[in-house]
Amino acid sequence: MTRSATYLGFALLCILWLLPLERLTGAAFPVHMLRHMGLVAVIAPLLAFGLADRLRWLRISPLIATVLEFMVVWAWHLPQLHGMAYLLPAGFALEQGSFLLVGLLVWVSALRVDRGLAGAGSLLLTSMHMTLLGALLILAPRDVFAEICGRAADLGGQQLGGLLMLGIGTPVYLIAGLWLVGRDLRTTDPAI
Repeated sequence: MTRSATYLGFALLCILWLLPLERLTGAAFPVHMLRHMGLVAVIAPLLAFGLADRLRWLRISPLIATVLEFMVVWAWHLPQLHGMAYLLPAGFALEQGSFLLVGLLVWVSALRVDRGLAGAGSLLLTSMHMTLLGALLILAPRDVFAEICGRAADLGGQQLGGLLMLGIGTPVYLIAGLWLVGRDLRTTDPAI
């Protein structure tokens, strides 16, 4: 099972990073969000689960991991940094690498057996801030990134990106957080 998770995680990473998804779809911001959510909410948990022993060195307090992830995700959604990632290959590489790193930090730290409820809290907080950012992108009255990226305004694309954030991130973090609560309660209940 862990080997399958590892292979699937690396296969998805190759798809997200190597395929020219923007050219294939013509949708810059939704593809950006698909990559982002794929990294932090799909690939990172697969790799954290599949490579748990090898990634032990990334284990920190789940709450600290969540705060770091929050800062990185929100920073890259500021128009100036988003523009840098959109326009410069080095900016794109830095953005994608930092998304993967903080995603791994959150999941490796949250999945610690000795920190079940703290890990659950970490994932639930992450779900909340992802939901908020997704909602802000959906409800914004204009395309906040078009001008700085030098592309035509695409409010519908930004809204679709926000929906992808809500549709992928919110349930993944919420379900995983609830699963960790259940795991922790089962292991601490003396009647079981």
